[in-house]
Amino acid sequence: MKIYTKTGDRGQTDLLGGTRVDKDDIRVDVYGTLDEVNSFIGLLRTKLNSDHKWQNKLHTIQIELMNTMSHLATPQDKKDQSKLPLPKEMATFCEKWIDELEGGLSSKSEYFILPGGNEISALCHVVRSQLRSAERKTISLHKIHPVDKSILFFINRLSDLFFSLSRSAMEEAGLTEERWKAFLYGRA
Repeated sequence: MKIYTKTGDRGQTDLLGGTRVDKDDIRVDVYGTLDEVNSFIGLLRTKLNSDHKWQNKLHTIQIELMNTMSHLATPQDKKDQSKLPLPKEMATFCEKWIDELEGGLSSKSEYFILPGGNEISALCHVVRSQLRSAERKTISLHKIHPVDKSILFFINRLSDLFFSLSRSAMEEAGLTEERWKAFLYGRA
């Protein structure tokens, strides 16, 4: 099978199930943004040692992102739920990892942090910000074509997770976070 098909030369592509849409269709935009996220997670993994404690969990996230993209790329009338796994447990997976990471840090997260510090932390912030973009686009899609809540929860928790991973990478490297402003929400 050839990599190129020439079927997209006029600005259209196929969703899973064969429906033709423009390449700027909201579905394509959402799963394209998640594809970017997944690629940067792959880059992050190459920067970590192969036996790094994050490797297996990041691999799990990449697999679940692929499943999520497949789900988002399939129109509702073409879905066979038994063949399209949803990230039903992934919000909880992320929450547990966040709690573990935050519990191991010397300070609470009470400030907005300037992205950077070291390469690992900066890459985590790139992924976090791409996930926020994916989340906004997923909400736009959800208004037109309802998206399973587990996908919304997963994407939201992932951005929180990558914030915590960035903080953990900074502390592990012995670096001080560059704080911008204190969080104001949640205060009386």
